[in-house]
Amino acid sequence: MNKMTFPNACQVMRWHFHPLGFEATMDAPRSMIARLFDRATGETVMAIAGIPCTSIMAAADVERIIEAVETEMDAFVPFCALRDAG
Repeated sequence: MNKMTFPNACQVMRWHFHPLGFEATMDAPRSMIARLFDRATGETVMAIAGIPCTSIMAAADVERIIEAVETEMDAFVPFCALRDAG
């Protein structure tokens, strides 16, 4: 099975979400906080806490994290869109 360290997994996720910026930190031994941001301004687009992870992950685990973040992105409706819809 293909395993990677947390920093290497984060690099894979940075490549995946480009051109958005991506950063993640482990907030506990088995969870992380992920942040997607506008690379030009540094403005946070979305932050997600409590994503299950470990310091060594299988490629399938990284794919699961990417899918979870994409699911959150799909469900995300920016505040401006809600305000403009009314």
